[in-house]
Amino acid sequence: MLRYLVDSPAPDMLLTAGVSPSIKISNDLKRANMASLIPADCERYARELLSEQNWEKFIQKGDIDLAKTYPEIGRFRINLYRQRGSISITIRRIKEILPTLAELNLPDWIKDFALMPQGLIIISGPVGHGKTTSLAAIVDIINTNRKCNIVTLEDPIEYLHKHKKSNVNQREVGLDTESFYEGLKHVFKQDPDVIVVGEMRDFESFAIALHAADTGHLVMSTISASSTASTIERVINMFPPHQQSLIRTRVADNLLFVLGQRLIPLKSGEGRVLAYEKMINSYGIKNLIREGKTHQIKAQMLSGSEEFSSLESSLAKLYLSGLIKFEDGLLYSENKQFYTSLTKTV
Repeated sequence: MLRYLVDSPAPDMLLTAGVSPSIKISNDLKRANMASLIPADCERYARELLSEQNWEKFIQKGDIDLAKTYPEIGRFRINLYRQRGSISITIRRIKEILPTLAELNLPDWIKDFALMPQGLIIISGPVGHGKTTSLAAIVDIINTNRKCNIVTLEDPIEYLHKHKKSNVNQREVGLDTESFYEGLKHVFKQDPDVIVVGEMRDFESFAIALHAADTGHLVMSTISASSTASTIERVINMFPPHQQSLIRTRVADNLLFVLGQRLIPLKSGEGRVLAYEKMINSYGIKNLIREGKTHQIKAQMLSGSEEFSSLESSLAKLYLSGLIKFEDGLLYSENKQFYTSLTKTV
């Protein structure tokens, strides 16, 4: 089954009791021709995937994330979960060669910020839209160009980084540390120059991350949010109301940029391409964040500048270059009228 996934254009395989293993191509489910492998229950596969310790954790919690490497096949991120009294499994193929910015359709200006000595970088977007891959590509830029100590906190570890000019210490939540928060509490004793947090989930973790950026570290993380502007609000709203004014100031002072991204099905039907929205923390953006006027950021993006570019602009470029269908761009755009007007500009 894993070889079938690797040989297909799909990133994911889904195993559910009573049906053939399925893959997803451009968000469409396709049943694999594997009648002999239709599971009555996926417990046998689950036990093959999990160690005895992880099996006990899964029995207690009902779901578990992990990553595994199979020699001569590849590396996979795996999620197991209970449903209707049985077990289902989602398997995502991870490319072992780290992609470049160009291969991900990401802009070159990211490299300039990645090599800064301190600040905060946030990658945002819905679940399953490539945030972890983008973060790994940025880490590889640092690893290739800086002589520094990089400490990551991941759940699970997906991309394995080799030591290049930097040391890359990858810690897995649940295996190497109890939680993102516990890992961050002790990170300063590990002499990091760059701190990478797989996902910010609570205000305690983000408070430590902001302190790290304040004190001369480069901090990078992902947040599940629908846009760059809503990312800022999501961060602020993590904190109790009486702290939010101070947090706005600290975010404004430390933020380098927010990149919001979506993966759009290719017109060819094979694979997806990345569309992105950028918000570089310029002088004007700093003031809007401090004053609690982040709702005005989206309006400024519509005009376009070196500091801002909208998701709709990126989607329109993909459509006009023939990479995506108009309907798919419309589906993922937040301002459908603006996207439509951009696609009519030749």
